[in-house]
Amino acid sequence: MGDPARILVVDDDESIRKTLATILEDKGYVVDTAENGKDAIKKSNRRFYNLALIDIRLPDMTGTELLTSMKETTPKMVKIIITGYPSLQTAVEAVNKGADAYILKPFKMSNVLDMIEKHLRKQREEKKYSEEKVTEFIETRAKELEEEKTLHTMKHR
Repeated sequence: MGDPARILVVDDDESIRKTLATILEDKGYVVDTAENGKDAIKKSNRRFYNLALIDIRLPDMTGTELLTSMKETTPKMVKIIITGYPSLQTAVEAVNKGADAYILKPFKMSNVLDMIEKHLRKQREEKKYSEEKVTEFIETRAKELEEEKTLHTMKHR
């Protein structure tokens, strides 16, 4: 499977940050935490994360505002919103701004882990597919260039 996935946990509640980080690290993930949106943006600009767990209510911005402020990466960082204040409006706004999933508090950790693994598996498949397409393009282009070179050489004999 390669390198362990990197996860950023963004929540202003220290106990939630620590609990999630401990459980995720025990599962083999590399985990960073941020207590507010500004810190999360700074961290996402400095390093790549496969996935971010983002609380909807942060002290300096909403989780949905943070979704659009975090650095876009390739492969695309999976962004999962966590909320204890569910509403249809919040869910729709989160999805429209790029959330890949939505988790309600209180949550069962097994459900969170299943969701994380499902999204990371999809991300790995998309990355593999992209790499295969790039390889295919390069191989095809190399053949085209070789044929052009052969035709050019034959023309000038």
